[in-house]
Amino acid sequence: MPVRTDRPPSTDTISYAHLFRLSDECGIFEHARLTEPRVDNGYCVDDVARGLLVTVRETEPTPELLDLTRVYFDFVIDALTPDGRCHNRRGPDRCWQDEPSLDDHWGRALWALGAVVARRPDLAETALAHFMIAAEQRPESARAMAFGALGAVEVLRKYPENHCARNLLVDAAALIGAPTRRLDWRWPEPRLQYANAVLAEALLAVGSLPGRERTHADGLAMLRWLLETETTGDHLSVTPVDGWAVGEDRPGFDQQPIEVATLADACARAYHDTGDQRWKDAVMLCEAWFRGANDIDTPLLDPDSNGCSDGLEPTGRNENQGAESTLALLSTQQQARRLTRNP
Repeated sequence: MPVRTDRPPSTDTISYAHLFRLSDECGIFEHARLTEPRVDNGYCVDDVARGLLVTVRETEPTPELLDLTRVYFDFVIDALTPDGRCHNRRGPDRCWQDEPSLDDHWGRALWALGAVVARRPDLAETALAHFMIAAEQRPESARAMAFGALGAVEVLRKYPENHCARNLLVDAAALIGAPTRRLDWRWPEPRLQYANAVLAEALLAVGSLPGRERTHADGLAMLRWLLETETTGDHLSVTPVDGWAVGEDRPGFDQQPIEVATLADACARAYHDTGDQRWKDAVMLCEAWFRGANDIDTPLLDPDSNGCSDGLEPTGRNENQGAESTLALLSTQQQARRLTRNP
């Protein structure tokens, strides 16, 4: 697939300036009004776990990033209950405002903890102990399980015989399911929803286990179809916030950065697994989407704040720059930079 070349890649350096602005000694503020955090909205594990994953994946962390990693790590650990469920919402008074559950934030917490196990030896023992407890739970949500599976495969990088992580991977594949045989709908759900590529990436992760080649092939088939579906001409045109099904109009809005970030992660894993250039090109297409290679030729990356706008609308961009969107940008930049430096 062609990659737009009218906007040069911006993957040599990654600025965390806006992430610093959104963070304090407790975590990441969930929302922003333009570039300023909305302190009254408090924090959520969804964003803090994303932040932990991004900071842990950074190959050349500054002292400030290392400090943030510890803040985010402590936040995620505190959110987990003794039985492995997870709080999500924490108020500005630092008190949890919800009952612990097994929704997406549970899966993202496991994903982040798995990355810590694989990449931070100083925190690995604590991270693994909490991962092992939480990974015994089984949510009903396929996406929650998919996020958790990505944490499990990180654990297996360090501990290949960890049965808890292996069992989570196998159960995640069973819950996600295989793509249909319809050529126009190679997807296990009747409708595309949000963070769609994480389902395909989870199957690729499961496919790394011996004897699970069929699952890996299913993940590639799903990702190939999703990428084709979310590409128009020379740019991405991703599933909007309300989802999409065959017969509905395209493009759809509001398009969310998290959809692009999960696609970049999945395509980066596919490239690692196969060496197929199309997947590397797809990661660059994702990075270009943030710089304006999209349906309305509008950059979501703000060069002044180094933050990311919250969504792509038919007439412009949402000028608020919340944590989820900025972390989606940073994550995508990480993947593009890694593949550029290590072809």
